[in-house]
Amino acid sequence: MAMVSEFLGQLSLNVAQEPLYPTVVPARDFDPDRDAARIETAIKTKGVDEQTIIDVLTKRTYSQRREIAFAYERRAKKDMITALKAALSGSLETVILGLMKSTSQYDASEIRGSIKGLGTDEETLIEILCSRSNDELVEIKRVYNEREFKTSWLF
Repeated sequence: MAMVSEFLGQLSLNVAQEPLYPTVVPARDFDPDRDAARIETAIKTKGVDEQTIIDVLTKRTYSQRREIAFAYERRAKKDMITALKAALSGSLETVILGLMKSTSQYDASEIRGSIKGLGTDEETLIEILCSRSNDELVEIKRVYNEREFKTSWLF
């Protein structure tokens, strides 16, 4: 749990006033190839260099993280998300993989997780459905319907 607290403390936030948009700001001097190389080295390091992965991915916007993932794939000839899944575990894996999703992708996966299996996680549903704008809900619905969440309810 201390790792997650440390991770959250390192997010680059811009909160001079009440934020109206996402608060992670684009990194200056951004170079996706350099970041992809750092991530590749961190994954290949014996024991995995989790701190480097945290340092790189928490200080980049979603679009920058996507560029890093594309650069990683060109460089390593494999998917960065798959490599991160194999290298990480526990709460850190959950957080890092969540960062690799867009907001609507993340919300759609959380909704799916909250209704999957026995019981329903009403708190998650309420949090997402009551705190998003109509446009955001439409986007979440679109992502939910086009992703792997489309399943047959027939057994």
